[in-house]
Amino acid sequence: MIAPPLSDAARLAATIRRVAREAGATAVAIADATRSIETFERLAASFARGDLQTWGYDAAYAARASDPAAILPGARSVVCVAVSYATRAPARRAPLHGRVSNYAWSADYHVRVRGILERIAHEIDDVAGTTATRIACDTAPLAERAFAASAGLGWIGKHTNLIAPSLGSFVFLGEIVTTLALPPDIPLRTSCGSCARCVAACPTGALRGDYTIDATRCISDLTQRTDGIPRPLRVALGDWVWGCDLCQAACPPTQLARSVANDAFAPFAADGAAPSLVALLALRSGAYKRRYRTTAMGWRGAAVLRRNAAVALGNGLDRAAVPALAVALSTDPHPMVRGHAAWALGRIGSPRALAALDERAAVERNAGVRGEIAAAQEAWKPLFPVRR
Repeated sequence: MIAPPLSDAARLAATIRRVAREAGATAVAIADATRSIETFERLAASFARGDLQTWGYDAAYAARASDPAAILPGARSVVCVAVSYATRAPARRAPLHGRVSNYAWSADYHVRVRGILERIAHEIDDVAGTTATRIACDTAPLAERAFAASAGLGWIGKHTNLIAPSLGSFVFLGEIVTTLALPPDIPLRTSCGSCARCVAACPTGALRGDYTIDATRCISDLTQRTDGIPRPLRVALGDWVWGCDLCQAACPPTQLARSVANDAFAPFAADGAAPSLVALLALRSGAYKRRYRTTAMGWRGAAVLRRNAAVALGNGLDRAAVPALAVALSTDPHPMVRGHAAWALGRIGSPRALAALDERAAVERNAGVRGEIAAAQEAWKPLFPVRR
């Protein structure tokens, strides 16, 4: 039996899939670009609850993100691309070393994913004879997980990440919005069912189990915020200094996924996945730019990483960290870092740590840092009511 001839749109869709895979995409699917009322309502509800308060999103952003026409007038289709980064975890970490989420081990993924998207967009524009595309790769307001799920690329799990069949959730997503009408793929009829391993794995209780997240409690968000980390949540951060993989690592489909990532996503340096916390605590802007500007950690600034290193050292409860923390408390130019160093010294609570707090308390002028020092000292008063 001879197959019926493909329409022009179907031929273009087939070409897009071929070009995407040749360019390095692990999976590709197509969604209709119709505005999604469901996506708008879910996003708006999340923003109204304050789930993403750190990022300042609002209902206006939800309206734009749920409508591809907001970034490309006349949009008719969304080509959704997934790129696996399921790289093997490094060997056991040495003492006084932290942990980095695996998406940030290598060169900034935005560059690689954007290169794939540009190849696809160029193919579409050639067929259209004009610019008929707009690329989105964390650069435009588009609910990428929602449209990827609509395209059948995967389903959104209880950890709120997209889970792609046979790939799991360790995938980068990117989209090409186009004014050309392409045949859409069919969404998957899949869910997490009764599984809630990701919910149980989250130390901060950020995951509610109903496919929503309070991102203000998420370790990944906490390590990226530019103000202080709320004191009640610091212990739960453990040794994470950028991002967190706990909920995804606990996910059965991700555990069973085949590893298809290439060397582009392997740690680009020996300490890329587990940096020295003492070195990170001393990191200044010049060294930060040289070391991290080409990674996904290269946009928040050195002070954020120093703050995170201080928290991780405090959670390690290793007295070997006290000298570095004492130096940070007395010399770091950023009050946020000094304050978190004070907290870490209070966590460790050795005689040298308490002495460093006493010494700095006498000269610290910043009110926020003085508050952190006082809180750290207060915890030890029942044991050491008078210290000389």
